[in-house]
Amino acid sequence: MNKKSEKLRDALYTRDIVKVVGAHDALSAIIGENAGFDAIWASGLGISATHGVPDASILNMTEFLEAAEFMDQATSIPVIADCDTGFGEVNNVKRMIKEYERRGIAAVCIEDKQFPKRNSFLSGGQKLADINEFSTKIEIAKRTQTTDSFMVIARLESFIAGAGLEDALKRAKSYTEAGADAILVHSKAKNAEEVFSFSERWLEENKSVPLIVVPTTYNQVQIEELIIHKFKMVIYANQALRASVSSMQQVLHNIIHQGTSKFIEDEVAEVKKVFNLIGTDDLNQTQQWFDGRLDQYKRLGLGMNS
Repeated sequence: MNKKSEKLRDALYTRDIVKVVGAHDALSAIIGENAGFDAIWASGLGISATHGVPDASILNMTEFLEAAEFMDQATSIPVIADCDTGFGEVNNVKRMIKEYERRGIAAVCIEDKQFPKRNSFLSGGQKLADINEFSTKIEIAKRTQTTDSFMVIARLESFIAGAGLEDALKRAKSYTEAGADAILVHSKAKNAEEVFSFSERWLEENKSVPLIVVPTTYNQVQIEELIIHKFKMVIYANQALRASVSSMQQVLHNIIHQGTSKFIEDEVAEVKKVFNLIGTDDLNQTQQWFDGRLDQYKRLGLGMNS
């Protein structure tokens, strides 16, 4: 039984909207949870960036899984893993589901682009997967999972590839018939009209299938608007990564320019705050308890197992 996957599924069907933050490592996941988000998005872009490689199917499944597992272990909220195109063909997807579910990840998301994927925000063409092939991946994923609460999210890239609304609706219908638990409709438009047009048409016939959005380029949209248009989850996928890049660049350039770190101290977290985030106080308390017990046994002339 995976209580986190149950928690995520329950939230998706009972809350107005589930707020998810993209993380690239355990520390960013901890910060996201502390900020009040409901779940963590183990970002493919973020994980790739921390390895210093492009978001282009360069890393393998094990590397993505290890990063997601660190995030899951560091937090008490569910983790949704960005699994690109599923790391290969149907047998790769089958193994992916077994491993992610076994490690306690609450949900996986796979996108309907051809391998190797290209990040959705890159210029140039995007090649969509064959609709029947991708539907089969969804079907094998759902047949492979062993717990009812584990979720498989199908990510639509029709708008990203310029294929339009009708293609997106056709694909979403096929993917849900194959068993997808939710549909993530992706767009790189400057406003939310594309995703709103999709939700309006989709929900005419499919009110039971939750919709998910990632408002990276249409960042002016308010959560209240998404709720009105019946989206059940919103993912802020890369804001934490981008914030960390900007902050580190600014601070480190300042040190080089000034020849001292004196002038950036007001801009950075105290070391104590870092300690608090990663549980250093608990570690110290455990060590103090252990040292006290050891001293007690020594005074009594006893061994620890006596």
